[in-house]
Amino acid sequence: MVDMVKKVFVKDLNPKDKVEEIFLLKYMAVMQSRDGRSYLNLILADSSGDIEARKWTEAESVFSALSKGDSVKVKGKVNLYQNRYQVIVQGIEKVEDANETLSEALVARSENNPDKMFDELVEIVREKLDDVYIKDLLEMILFDPEVTKRLKVWQAGKTIHHAYQSGLLEHILSCTQLALTLSPHYGVNKNYVVLGAILHDICKIYELSQGPLVEYSDEGKLVGHLVKSVEIVDHFSSKIQGFPQSLKLHIKHILLSHHGEYEYGSPKLPQTSEAYLVHLIDLMDSKMGAMSSIKKADLNPGKWSGYVKHLDRVVYKEELPFFKEYISQPSSSSISMKEEQKEKNKASKRSTPTPKLGSLLKDFKIE
Repeated sequence: MVDMVKKVFVKDLNPKDKVEEIFLLKYMAVMQSRDGRSYLNLILADSSGDIEARKWTEAESVFSALSKGDSVKVKGKVNLYQNRYQVIVQGIEKVEDANETLSEALVARSENNPDKMFDELVEIVREKLDDVYIKDLLEMILFDPEVTKRLKVWQAGKTIHHAYQSGLLEHILSCTQLALTLSPHYGVNKNYVVLGAILHDICKIYELSQGPLVEYSDEGKLVGHLVKSVEIVDHFSSKIQGFPQSLKLHIKHILLSHHGEYEYGSPKLPQTSEAYLVHLIDLMDSKMGAMSSIKKADLNPGKWSGYVKHLDRVVYKEELPFFKEYISQPSSSSISMKEEQKEKNKASKRSTPTPKLGSLLKDFKIE
């Protein structure tokens, strides 16, 4: 019988560690080695992160017995290969009927409480906005039972940013807080920018699936969250009597243009200051969210991450020093100067012997 209590997490693994633990099977593919033998390329995951894995034997039989998204019991050893951690799998089997505690240990989630994040978002709408049409529209959407339920648990994406449970709500709240801060700084209408921050990605609750492994839904593949967001604006604004057409037009423009460029999926470029600011806020928060996730999850030894494809760079993982930390430590230049002076003093002592008293008094005259 498989022990249903998870004790060792991905973040705890080190080279040469023996592993006998339960993970989520996030990815699996049969590959060919240089000598023509088949092996399994795997990605194992839990709530703390992911790790690559290889199984060099029985590739086809294991591949047919398992599926992505399975909870699996893995036996093996951690290896360091090309400066990356990987598990060399000796045995792997599916775990049937994983309990709720185990399931929670296998899925990454936001560090923030989703109910509190949702309440904070609603408070911003009610207390910080002064356009009654925008306030009513946002409240109607946020308090739709299906929207509320999904928003509290959905990821913002499959892999790149805020790709964990409740990550979408975390991203939306962060963007909304930025909208409140930046709108007065740039002299733009905060009501539009806050609305854009809240609604720009909200239809990812229809674009992405729920579950331990997130995939694109049929609606996500065929329609996408930008177009779907325009549909819900049409639907809910029709319930508000006298909703201004010009307001609806600018809301739609903000939502359709928030990816910023045609090549990133926007059918329109941002053409108002408010739309452009929503795009920049979304871009900034998504990139910073990605940086944060990389620093937390990267298992590579040392200060630097491995190559991050979607950022096209490696990332420096250590926190930068604060004033008190570096002011208390001598700089490398001051250390080298002190060492240089010490060497000079030593050399001076070696080359100039201390004179004896007799030689000092030899030519001394009393006048």
